[in-house]
Amino acid sequence: MIGTERLILRGWREDDISPFYAMCQDAEVMRYIGPAMTLEEARAGYSRIVARQAEHGHCFWAIERVSDGAFLGFCGLQRGDDFLEGEIEIGWRLRRDVWGQGYAREAAVASLAWGWANLSVPRITAITVPANRASWGLMERLGMTRDPDEDFDHPNVPDSSPLKRHILYRIDRSA
Repeated sequence: MIGTERLILRGWREDDISPFYAMCQDAEVMRYIGPAMTLEEARAGYSRIVARQAEHGHCFWAIERVSDGAFLGFCGLQRGDDFLEGEIEIGWRLRRDVWGQGYAREAAVASLAWGWANLSVPRITAITVPANRASWGLMERLGMTRDPDEDFDHPNVPDSSPLKRHILYRIDRSA
């Protein structure tokens, strides 16, 4: 568990599935990710996240607001999928009603600090689609940099999708 002034980043609980599913039904939340998730897909996502936590000791942790215990979304670190083999990826997704309140940045800063303190990696990576200005803007505010030569077509996104092209940001461990 990671604590900040306003947030707790923690392992997932079964009662997170319902608010996670609700968040992933919001077309604006999913705008740059893909179609809304079915309940079965939300349950499968939950299971993958829990398995990653068990296997690696970290995952995209559930974000809980300290003041009321509300599930706000997720943020954390995970081992990169096949196309990011060997990389540690930071990622986040929050409920739309809490956007613009600094929660994503607060959770991302805490996740990066945890990563540098607990993982022996030279860098941490993040990906998004070019149109997701809010996400890559946060990446830049975190000190991450983009190399346009590393932009790629996401292998798990259909070729016909406007979400196929992804951009990659990295931040190196401080000396």
